[in-house]
Amino acid sequence: MLKLAVTGAAGRMGRRIIALAQEAGDIQITAALEAKGHPHLGSDAGEVAGVGMLGTLITELPQEKPEVMIDFTVPASTEKWIEYCQDNKIPMVVGTTGLTEEQKQKIQKASEQVAMLWAANMSLGVNLLLKVVAEVAKKLPEDFDIEIIEAHHRFKRDAPSGTALELAKQIAGAKNWSWPGCLVHGRQGGETTREKGTIGMHAVRGGDIVGEHSVMFSAQGETVELRHQAHSRDTFVRGALHGGRWLQGRGPGMYSMFDVLDL
Repeated sequence: MLKLAVTGAAGRMGRRIIALAQEAGDIQITAALEAKGHPHLGSDAGEVAGVGMLGTLITELPQEKPEVMIDFTVPASTEKWIEYCQDNKIPMVVGTTGLTEEQKQKIQKASEQVAMLWAANMSLGVNLLLKVVAEVAKKLPEDFDIEIIEAHHRFKRDAPSGTALELAKQIAGAKNWSWPGCLVHGRQGGETTREKGTIGMHAVRGGDIVGEHSVMFSAQGETVELRHQAHSRDTFVRGALHGGRWLQGRGPGMYSMFDVLDL
C-alpha cells in the first residue's frame, strides 16, 4: 500500500488524484495539502473530492511522512514543495506545467538527495508519442517540414504547452538542430515562406479542450501525422499514480516517464 501525499488537494487535479487513488485500492492518502488560509483546510479530503469520508483532513503540512508526494499545482507552490521534499527525503512526482528553467534546475538539484520524477506530461500515451516522434524525425529526410499544433482549454496559462515544447525538443535533438533557435511560433505578415531546419509551433486555446497534440511531417506529395488526444484529465492523474507507484522506494535520482515505461 503506497502512502501518498497530494498537494493542491482541493483543486481540480488534486480532487481527481484523491478520487482515483481511492478507487485504485492500493494507495492510501495520508496527507492532503493546501495553502495557508484555504477555505477547505480542516475538511475531510474524501468529502471534498466527492468520494465520501476518508478520515484524512486537508492540512498545510503532512501529519505523518508519506512515501511519495504528487504535485499538480502552480509553479510557485511546486517550488515550495520541492524544497520540502528535498529537506524531508520524500520522493516526489511533479506534474505542474509552466515551470521556469530555474525551477526545473531546483528539481534537478533536489534529485541529488531524493527521487524526483518530472515529465512535461504524465499521460502514458503522450510519453510514447515523445519517443516515437524522435524516431520518425531521424528516419525522414530534410525535405519533410515539421509543424506542431497543440490545443487546450481557455484557462490554460502557459503557451505553447510544455508537452508541445518537449515534442519539439525531442525532434530538434534527433535532427541535431539548434534549440530553441529552430522554433517558429506562428506566422504572420507578408513574407512567411518556410525555412529548412525549423519547427512550426502553434497554440490553440478554447472551451474545455483537455489536451490535443499533433505533429505533422509534410513533404511534396505526402504527409505523416502523429496525434494524441486526452479525453479527460484523469489521463494525467492515472499516469501520475502509475509513476508514484514506480517511484516508491527508489533512491535519489532524476527520473522521467521514459524510465517508468522503460522506453
